[in-house]
Amino acid sequence: MFAQSSLTGSKAEQYAQLLEQARGLMHGEPDRIANAANLSALVYHALPQLNWVGFYFFDGTELVVGPFQGHPACVRIALGRGVCGTAAQTRQTQRIADVDAFPGHIPCDAASRSELVVPLYLGEQLVGVFDLDSPETDRFDADDQAGLESIADAFIKTLGPA
Repeated sequence: MFAQSSLTGSKAEQYAQLLEQARGLMHGEPDRIANAANLSALVYHALPQLNWVGFYFFDGTELVVGPFQGHPACVRIALGRGVCGTAAQTRQTQRIADVDAFPGHIPCDAASRSELVVPLYLGEQLVGVFDLDSPETDRFDADDQAGLESIADAFIKTLGPA
């Protein structure tokens, strides 16, 4: 049985604790939907000031919404469109302080003000993106990015070798 514990210490220490919880939650489970669902819930409830946490998976053509926590979401996102499509296409994490200033932002939830999207690649193959939204402008910093990239990497490692 999994028991989530409160995060303590510096932000870096909190992300290290969250990463260990994520690894424990996914240990021995190879199913990406199950792991994405549990990770979405874990992160959504562990971190403050979030209004959406979830996954979009690449179906060979576009990103399609996967497991998430938050309000209903956009279902399909083209590569190169919005923050998620840009992260997927560029293979670079997108940390956006003000989504209204991002050209082509797709407002799935009108309450979102900042966003962090980590692209998910298994070797050269696009798997999807890990997406977090906040109702606070400039919610995500370099520590958040590093911590969430580590969690995304742990998720990718459950999918098997590249």
